Amino acid sequence: MRIPIVVLLAGCVASGLMNFDCSAMASGPEIAAPSTDAVDDDFAYQGEFSGQGAIHQNGVFETHKIGLQVAAQGKGEFIGVVYLGGLPGSGWDRETKFKVSGSRQNDQIELQGDDLQVLVTESAAKLSSTEKLLVADLVKVERHSPTLGKQAPSNAITIFDGRTSEYLKNGAVDENGLLKEGCEIVTPANDFTLHLEFKLPYMPNARGQGRANSGVYIHSRYEVQVLDSFALDGVFNECGALYRYQPPQVNMCLPPLTWQTYDILYVAPRFDPNGNKIKNAVISVHHNGVPVQEQFEIERATGAGQRVGEGPNPLPIKLQNHSNPVRYRNIWMIPHRTAEPPSLAKR
Repeated sequence: MRIPIVVLLAGCVASGLMNFDCSAMASGPEIAAPSTDAVDDDFAYQGEFSGQGAIHQNGVFETHKIGLQVAAQGKGEFIGVVYLGGLPGSGWDRETKFKVSGSRQNDQIELQGDDLQVLVTESAAKLSSTEKLLVADLVKVERHSPTLGKQAPSNAITIFDGRTSEYLKNGAVDENGLLKEGCEIVTPANDFTLHLEFKLPYMPNARGQGRANSGVYIHSRYEVQVLDSFALDGVFNECGALYRYQPPQVNMCLPPLTWQTYDILYVAPRFDPNGNKIKNAVISVHHNGVPVQEQFEIERATGAGQRVGEGPNPLPIKLQNHSNPVRYRNIWMIPHRTAEPPSLAKR
């Protein structure tokens, strides 16, 4: 069952783990802002926009919901994606999208591409296309995960609630009471449900794996990627992916400096008394309330977890340090003692 995202309209070495895709770091992080106190002037223009558009089809104009994502690329440059049907996780048909790019001119951004012209201000956007016979007026929106701030249930273990706990190793807390990247969650649970919230820094000049990189290494073996993939394609090394193994079903990454959620249901692999694997690990991941991995069987360790290898023992969960100031909060876990834990969608 898909949990709808809530829309609020408003006018490479760390923790003993390494990603293998560091070549994608095309430019240095001249800005790595963990809060809005250190952003540049471009920050105000990026984000998500939503509204109605009119498209001329079959001889008549038809009204469609339109979504737009705009991401800063540094020094006044921007990329954008126009989605037919609405934003990802909120109406988009997961097929029809158009890419645009351009730059800031005084107090607006001018984007072009795929026969589209897009004008963006801090609070609204206008789309037009002579070729596609499309016009649309959009307003800026701020979306929040429906599980953001969700309290730990009575059967959960609190990992981090603003203070370190016995379940955290090398946990460092910043001046705002947020958990820094580069620590381990020590738990004896083989199977579990894990809730955590993360905030990606604003790094407009960085690219690829150099842009707000971290990761949640389940049992130090399987990485659920954490990365600023906002307005990107959602491929196998981006946010919500099992790193370089399985892409997310949809890219649900929100803009940097927006709190986001992972809700992960994990069932460990099973081994016989001789140490032979007889059943693969199974994982479900909801990113901001939307399924991006659903009951997916993991046949092998992923990313740097391949050096650890699979096994029957529950190793720590690592929150990877990739030298980017990613922050975490509200982390809790429900250990499952039964062979088949309940569905994540029902929680």
